[in-house]
Amino acid sequence: MNFRRRQFLALLTALPALSAAKAAQTPSSGIWTVQQAQTELLEDRIRLLDIRSWGEWKETGVAQGAWPVSIHHWRFVERLFTARELAENRTLALICATGIRSGSVMRALRLAGYDDFVDVSEGMLGSDRGPGWIKAGLPVIPIDQAWAALPDALT
Repeated sequence: MNFRRRQFLALLTALPALSAAKAAQTPSSGIWTVQQAQTELLEDRIRLLDIRSWGEWKETGVAQGAWPVSIHHWRFVERLFTARELAENRTLALICATGIRSGSVMRALRLAGYDDFVDVSEGMLGSDRGPGWIKAGLPVIPIDQAWAALPDALT
């Protein structure tokens, strides 16, 4: 594991404290609306990671085209960087329920020197940044379907 990944892993363990930080601390250039994310996804310019829990995916479904990679899984950091490799030259965008978890991960990534990730901070359910994926009427698929489309390296 290289130094930056170790640094990121250390920062990720501090997520509860980072979550309390204001969303304004996330660089605005790394924040997208759900519409921007959907457009980029349809144009095959991004890979979208839904970092919520299995229960959340089961309850609401997953954004069509997103890879379900839970922040709660013990191999999350490994899967995050594997997804980054699988994305090749595409941007890797993160989405959660309301932008809190994705924002925390984004702050940790930025502090560790990674600036090639994007936060879809409205989330699936909406936040003060916008209505969210579901209320915006963007396509959602059942978790079973999303899981079946997940690359083997991310399972």
